[in-house]
Formats: sequence, structure tokens, C-alpha cells
Amino acid sequence: MTKPLNASDLDNSGRRIVVDPVTRIEGHMRCEVNVDKNNVIRNAISTGTMWRGLEVILKGRDPRDAWAFVERICGVCTGTHALTSVRAVEDALDIQIPYNAYLIRHLMDKTLQVHDHIVHFYHLHTLDWVNPVNALKADPKKTSELQQMVSPHHPKSSPGYFKDVQTRLKRFVEGGQLGLFSNGYWDNPAYKLPPEADLMAVSHYLEALDLQKEVVKIHAIFGGKNPHPNYMVGGVACAINMDDTGASGAPVNMVTLNFVLERIREVQAFTKNVYLPDVMAIASIYKDWLYGGGLAAENLLSYGTYATIQDDKSSELLPAGAIVGGNWNEIHEVDVRDPNQIQEVVDHSWYKYANGVSGLHPWDGETDPHFELGPNFKGTKTNIKELDESAKYSWIKAPRWKGHAMEVGPLARYIIAYAAGKEYIKEQVDRSLAGFNQNTGLDLGLKQFLPSTLGRTLARALECELCADTMLDDWHSLVNNIKNGDSSTANVEKWDPSTWPKEAKGVGINEAPRGALGHWIKIKDGKIENYQAIVPTTWNGCPRDADGNIGAFEASLLNTPMERPDEPVEILRTLHSFDPCLACSTHVMSEDGQELSKVKIR
Repeated sequence: MTKPLNASDLDNSGRRIVVDPVTRIEGHMRCEVNVDKNNVIRNAISTGTMWRGLEVILKGRDPRDAWAFVERICGVCTGTHALTSVRAVEDALDIQIPYNAYLIRHLMDKTLQVHDHIVHFYHLHTLDWVNPVNALKADPKKTSELQQMVSPHHPKSSPGYFKDVQTRLKRFVEGGQLGLFSNGYWDNPAYKLPPEADLMAVSHYLEALDLQKEVVKIHAIFGGKNPHPNYMVGGVACAINMDDTGASGAPVNMVTLNFVLERIREVQAFTKNVYLPDVMAIASIYKDWLYGGGLAAENLLSYGTYATIQDDKSSELLPAGAIVGGNWNEIHEVDVRDPNQIQEVVDHSWYKYANGVSGLHPWDGETDPHFELGPNFKGTKTNIKELDESAKYSWIKAPRWKGHAMEVGPLARYIIAYAAGKEYIKEQVDRSLAGFNQNTGLDLGLKQFLPSTLGRTLARALECELCADTMLDDWHSLVNNIKNGDSSTANVEKWDPSTWPKEAKGVGINEAPRGALGHWIKIKDGKIENYQAIVPTTWNGCPRDADGNIGAFEASLLNTPMERPDEPVEILRTLHSFDPCLACSTHVMSEDGQELSKVKIR
């Protein structure tokens, strides 16, 4: 289905639906759409509703401290910002890290990916497809049969197990303690799963709660804690050796490393036996819901990640590149240092650039807030009823790659990797598409299935499988390297600012759970002169530019039919498939830098 990707093709004459706040995301987001007489979305507006002031906070600070500040951009993305920040400083100062540090960073980064993807699907996105109230009608015996058909290797599949979960859920309902389940649109016909599938999914929702707390123990072992682990500046929170025993507080030894190995195997088993089968089962029942593609069929961007050999971009499991205009046969090279490739524009953002400049490369970026509402907005400044998208309407800037709005994230990474011929990726995707077609009786091609809300959700699950599988390789490489006598985990040769050049600039990049992440830094006289971060939700959740090109969130909603516009299940379904992190793309701080509040903890 062809979808308009430019504001000139949109129709804002129909009924306006406002979703504010969008829930089950990180941060604060507003969405407005216009629906026509058939309740099909013809116009979409995505708004970040908090000001981003992090760059202002970092100016004049010690570059060695930047990672600790940016790590606290978000409580979900945790160490990915710290890692990207440290890479930016290391790039500026030409610091090379030891191989052990490289492997530990991979382990920590992939731990974040698998934890984030599992939490996202089960605790943020599942309720867009699953009706927990309907699970009360399920037959536990039939649910057991469904579980054994969908995933025969999952050990929790007996009728008694599902009966216990159903009884637990019933107590929640009767006690008025539905919690997160209480505000759903559970009688909306957009929900299509049979009761047994709903009960199975609710059971896995609860299982994922237990698993996610085990996964993050890897962060605690290597980084001291989670969230915001403390391992980033080269080393780890405690020494590593190969001793087999150790009391509490001892170094990371083989007992602890084997504990990490068991957590990796748990994630691997859960992903293969629960997560992926659940995604495929839901996709099979919602087989006709191939909406939500938007930019995914057109413009995609990845910075690349998971090089198996240090400093060898060609060995990346998920390669860097850009696809433009839906041409999957051509992957363009991406240079994050090139001011002609990456710019942020603010024509429709609540910022202003000096001298009337429209777009700036992050090294020259400015963060100067300028809040003003367009002439056609409705309401007041403190009670906005409808925004005027022809003017400024978001606290998120609009990044562009060579002038193009781009989608980033697991789906972008997977399409680019597939197009690049990565065998592991091709096997995963081909297997999934064949299974979908077999289960549904359809004969969809890759371009019909992947660029959709379902495809975006599948790509995240496949990436979880990739990370869990390759974490085993990283673990074995780390253990073997240490056994061979290499115990170095840090390079502190350039820790002293007296060794630094008077001026330096660097960039750190990463593929965070939600997509392409970049931090750009300028250092002068040992202090941060300028710091800019373009995060995945800045790319995906951005407003329009001067040419009317719309961002990925907005494009993905277009042409989607809604069952009941006042119950925006379909809007949430597609937006959640991106796993929006508005906390990363917007931040709060008063315009003059004053303290906003003070919290005293006893």
C-alpha cells in the first residue's frame, strides 16, 4: 500500500483524535490524528512534550564525567548512552581500549538489548494485541494444547499451570487490582485472539517479569548495579580472575562467570521457546494487520553494530548503511562526521538557531528553546486542545540524513542486514516469513510483510535471538582470553587532561535497542565546549521539516483504519512497535537553568 510521506499529501480536515499522554512508553508524548468518514487515519502529528536541556547541562564540564550524566538520560536505556558517550570521548582523544574491555562492552550492550526487547514486548506492547480479561474465559486444557503446539519445548505447559495463572488473574479482577490491565479497551473488536491465546500470553507476561530481573544481574556483576552500571571508562566494577572460589565481595571468578553463562542460556531458551513463538502466533492471528510501515518501506538508517573483530566494520553482524526511496538493492555508506549527511532542523521544533540557520550538524548544534504555538492551535498554552502542525509543535528536533527523514531501530537494522546478505539474518527472516505464510495460508513477499507493525515487532524478537546466541561467543572469548594471560580491562594512559590537545572533537555511535544513537562532543581547554546527542526517538518521533517531510511515527500511522477512534488501540499498537523513549529525546529544565524541585531522601 502506498502511503503519503509528505505533509502536502495529508488531509487534516477530518475529525481530530488526541491521545495525550501516550502510555506504556518511557517519557511524555502526545499524538494527534485526523480520521476520515470511514475512520481511516489521514493525518498524524507526533509531539514530544518536554524540553530537552541535557546539552546545556554538560557545557563546561569535564569530558571524563559526561558518561555519568548522559547515562541518566533514561532509566530504561541505561548503559547504552554511557557507552556511546565514552566512545565519543575516546574518539576525540584517540584512546584504544583492551580486547577484554571490548568483549565486556559487547556483553553489557547485548544484555541491555535482550532485557529491553523482552520487557518491551511483554510489558509495553503485548496488551495492544492481548486481552487479559478475555483470558478468564479460556479452557486451561485447550491452552495447554495450544502451548504445546506453538512451542513444545517450553516446560511450563500443563493444564494445571494455566489453571493456576487463570485463578491468579481472577483474584486480581475480583479484588479490583487489575493494575496495568485496568484501563484497557477490552471490549474493542480490534482484539482478535481467542481466550486460550490470551491466557497463554498473560502467563508469559508473568514469566517475563521473573526473567527480566535475572537478566540484569549480568549488569550488576560487571557494572556494579542496574540501572546505570559503573563499568564504562574501560574497566569493570571489580577485578576478574580465574579462581574457582571466593567469599562475598570477592572478584569476578569462574563461579561468577558461570553464573553469567547460565543467565545467557536462560535468555536464549526463553527467546526461542516463548518470545519468538508468541510473536509468530500473534502475527498469524492478526495476519491482515499489515499496517504501520510508513518510512520502513522507504528510508532506513543504521550505524552498524556487533563487529566480531575489534575495529573491523566489515565484520559487523548488523552492518551500517542507509536505504533511500525503497531501493533495497542499494545500501549507501553513512558518515556521521559529514555535515552534508547528518543535520538537525528545527522548522517545526520548539527551538531556534542563530542567524536563521535551518539545519546544523551536531558538532555545531545549538540547544536554544523557543516555545511558540501556531496561529491555528486550539485551546490555551496551558491547556492545548489541538496543535497547529503547520507551525512549531514538538520539543524534539528533526534529524535528517542527506535531507531524508529516516526510520531507525531493529526493523531498519534487519532490513539493511538482509539486503547486505548477512547469512544469519537471512536465515532468521526467511524462516519467519515461511512460517507466517504456512500458518496463514498467505503467500506474502518480504516487502509486503517486514515493513509493517508486525514486521517491526518481529525484528525486535529476532534481534533478541541474535544477541542471546552471540553473547555465548563473547563469553567464551572473554574467558579464553583471560585464561591465556590477558587480564587488562582498561587503558588509562590519557586519563590526565595535561596529555590532551587544546582542542578536540569526537563522535560515538551505537545501535541502541530503539535504533541509531550518536553522541558528538567538542572539547576545549579540557572542558566540554559543545555536546549533542541524536537518539533513536529523535529520528523516529521527529516533527516535519521545512519541505514537509514527516517522521517515522507520523508516517507509520497513515492509512490505518480504526475500529473505534475514541479507543485508539490501533494508534498505540503501531507507536508501541517502535518502543518510543521520549525521555531520551526530550528532557526537562527551566529555560534559565534554575532548580525546578528538590527531593530529600532519608
